[in-house]
Amino acid sequence: MISRVFFACLFLGLVTAGSSLSCRWMDHKFKQHNEETLNLLDTMANNSTNITEVEVTVAFPNHLYHQVSKSSVEDKLAFTVQILEEVAALFEEDHSSASWEDSTVRNLLNIVNKQAEELHSCTGSHSHKKKTTKLHMYFKRLSHHILKEMDHSAEAWEVIRKEAKAHLMRAEQLASSLHTAN
Repeated sequence: MISRVFFACLFLGLVTAGSSLSCRWMDHKFKQHNEETLNLLDTMANNSTNITEVEVTVAFPNHLYHQVSKSSVEDKLAFTVQILEEVAALFEEDHSSASWEDSTVRNLLNIVNKQAEELHSCTGSHSHKKKTTKLHMYFKRLSHHILKEMDHSAEAWEVIRKEAKAHLMRAEQLASSLHTAN
């Protein structure tokens, strides 16, 4: 009987330690990885040549960031994960018209997907239900109204690159607010 209680406590301790370890990643590695991603996006801008400015017809969802800033830690984490997943989905589309190196885009995707996986491990098992439909629809509009309607042109990709950078900067602000909340 005592050995069962001991093993139950040991198991619970290991599970708890494992979950706190995965969330420590956010405190120490999220900012570092986000800076790498922002640097890659800046590199991509430097590789873009003679691109004409295009008016963005999809409004940035500031109101969603404002709403989530007042939400629970779990909701903020889930929102940040969704941002990362949506940004990755955009960059998985046909970017052959952009003047970016494929290796740069692969590195960007690897880092963003790693961030999403690690943060997802901090949210627990309920986070898959916490997708924000309005955020998803915003990214869908970026894909349709910017990329598809502009035939995935270099100009369209420059708009997406700028939008992605803005989202990753806001995601870092959200993650920083979680760090100060703990």
